[in-house]
Amino acid sequence: MPSTDLLKEAERVMNICNACRYCEGYCAVFPAMERRKTFLDQDLIYLANLCHNCRDCYYACPYAPPHEFAVNVPKTFDELRVETYQDFTWPNFLSGLFQRNGLAVTLITVVSLFIVLLPMLLLQDPAVVFSTHVGEGAFYAVIPYALMVVPALAVSLWILAAFSVGFFRFWRDTGGRLGELANLQALVGATWDALRLKYLEGGGHGCSYPDERFSHTRKWFHHLVFYGFMLNLASTSVAAIYHNVFHWDAPYPFFSLPVVLGTVGGIGLLIGTAGLLWLKGQMDPGPTNPRAFGMDIGFLVLLFLTSLTGLLLMFLRATPAMGMLLAIHLGVVLGLFFTLPYGKFIHAIYRFAALIRYSIEQSHERPGSSAKG
Repeated sequence: MPSTDLLKEAERVMNICNACRYCEGYCAVFPAMERRKTFLDQDLIYLANLCHNCRDCYYACPYAPPHEFAVNVPKTFDELRVETYQDFTWPNFLSGLFQRNGLAVTLITVVSLFIVLLPMLLLQDPAVVFSTHVGEGAFYAVIPYALMVVPALAVSLWILAAFSVGFFRFWRDTGGRLGELANLQALVGATWDALRLKYLEGGGHGCSYPDERFSHTRKWFHHLVFYGFMLNLASTSVAAIYHNVFHWDAPYPFFSLPVVLGTVGGIGLLIGTAGLLWLKGQMDPGPTNPRAFGMDIGFLVLLFLTSLTGLLLMFLRATPAMGMLLAIHLGVVLGLFFTLPYGKFIHAIYRFAALIRYSIEQSHERPGSSAKG
């Protein structure tokens, strides 16, 4: 569990907010808060992960610093979220990766690059690595297909296991029952809210980010990152179907479905991550958790490099640079995959679980419901 002092601070802040209720229209946190007269540890963990860090409440709050009450919901909840990431990590011994996460992500990425580059440079003929390869199977002339796919499948299964264990630990420790996850209406509602980033709208005018002015900029950059990532995932999935079902080997033509999906997704990722990094540099430090800064930056930079190396590989694939670019891109992707369950990306798993719980609570309050939240 998170530290006692942090839980006490979160409880103090929520008690003040529950008495005031000035910010009840800003996001899902405040209606969820108002359903509770007291706050158990599990309630605080749930509310912290339901918070999307839009920061509207911080600038609207009459008790925010420098007031003596020093109510700072975004910072308090961000600190609590980071501790929950550590508590729900699987396997447990890797929870330390959330300490100085920016450094950990950097080191893991460097090691991943060496894992791919060194064997290729030591075992592959330099004439092959630095030659021009064109046509179907060109990539596999440099790095065999099995050496790309087998490690990727193994890491993917590890990631799915880490995400699944973390999700169910969160669900259990916030008072959830497994049967509730069969609530199709709640699942659909939470998915819809997540896909449109509903709670990055604050009270409807956008986030107070990077400063007190309302703006939808952060929301749109997040959309570009999320949907860019999903398009790249779709590109990889379609390419797998091409290879294993139709026996068509990469690289594929520029206007083929995998390349179009990857290009659009890659450009979206480049713009989205660059935009979020720019906003990070402009943001007000008042509602910021310093411990999370390195984690945020590390994840965004790694996503940016994944997209950049992928696009460079696509545009330069018919040149002698292809071999090195392929190895660098695979190394960066491997680093991204290794760190997904142990960095900023994990917030999406717990936030989605919190949205499901919020949707369940809402369904209990609708007319005709037999249960009460």
